Amino acid sequence: MFRINVTGLFALVAATLFLSGCQTESQTLVDDAGARESAFDWRVPASVPLPYEPDDNPMTEEKFQLGRHLFYDARLSVNGEISCASCHEQARAFSDGQQHPSGATGEVHPRNSQSLTNAAYFNNLTWGNPALATIEQQVMLPLFGESPIEHGINEDNFEQILMSIQADETYLRLYAEAFPEQDEPLLGELAWDNSVKAIASFVRGMTSFDSAFDRGEMSDAAKRGEALFNSERLECFHCHDGYNFSDATIDRGVTFLEPLFHNTGLYNIDGMGAYPDPNTGRHEVTGNPDHMGQFRTPSLRNVAVTAPYNHDGSVPTLEGVIRNYAAGGRVIASGEHAGDGRMNPLKDGVLVSFQITDAEVDDLVAFLESLTDDAFLTDPRFSDPWR
Repeated sequence: MFRINVTGLFALVAATLFLSGCQTESQTLVDDAGARESAFDWRVPASVPLPYEPDDNPMTEEKFQLGRHLFYDARLSVNGEISCASCHEQARAFSDGQQHPSGATGEVHPRNSQSLTNAAYFNNLTWGNPALATIEQQVMLPLFGESPIEHGINEDNFEQILMSIQADETYLRLYAEAFPEQDEPLLGELAWDNSVKAIASFVRGMTSFDSAFDRGEMSDAAKRGEALFNSERLECFHCHDGYNFSDATIDRGVTFLEPLFHNTGLYNIDGMGAYPDPNTGRHEVTGNPDHMGQFRTPSLRNVAVTAPYNHDGSVPTLEGVIRNYAAGGRVIASGEHAGDGRMNPLKDGVLVSFQITDAEVDDLVAFLESLTDDAFLTDPRFSDPWR
């Protein structure tokens, strides 16, 4: 018979949920000076720094493999029908191809499922929350969160869900290998904490640096698109910079990175910069009017397979994204979200309109397609171990 500290577990959940709604900015510190020593095989080229590992959850292959099994296990939900992979499919770079995903109870999430590509390198783990700075914190929200309900685990069902996991002999071995320091690695009050750490380890290990761009095998069109991407005319590189194509990137060589969020003029529904509720970005967390419509810069790695785009999945194609940027913001002519994003007073100053031909749009799309890592999308290392 196992025992779990109910008070301790849900105090931790409550703290994480409170953190997700706090109004303070997070600051991420790394002091490893770019060292490449690690007990884990990151499969990262020498030209790319290793990602940061939390002191309380260092990476091991055993935790990665346990997390892989949990990530694909629908038993980790209130009705046994939703797993992490339900909204994060490998073939889509761990996004889901839907505008808005649905949770175990059918509740629709207001935001688009992000790709998990290189999640280890982000200094913030959601579209607009400056407080969630670790994958471990983020994992708690879909598992135990109530707004929206995703996996639907709560105080009434968590013991039954844990027992269903415990009954599988595969997990008895996996937990013992991942956490050998514990006498009863699957049982006891640390069971959920270990599960969260394992899932976070699997997600942290999802590194992707083997695209045509990385191998220097781009087409002529992609090379022309790269030149456009890095030009002062388009200025894409200002936010999508570096090896991860995002200004929200942190690694062992970075000592400090302030959370960065941007308003790209996607909406302006009241003429004063408003975005539709509840997708108001950083403003949703901080309540600061100046933060309205500000979202974290996603990585562009594998972006060609992660449609639809933007925080709410409201733009179906890469061409559409490019056209919105070229216009200096999106114009919605009618409906409840009607407004001229080009005139959004809160839009980032670096986002100005630019002229671009149809041929140049095609070249820019070709460059973005060159960032697809086909091996990552099919690698058995990241696939469903239950099949």
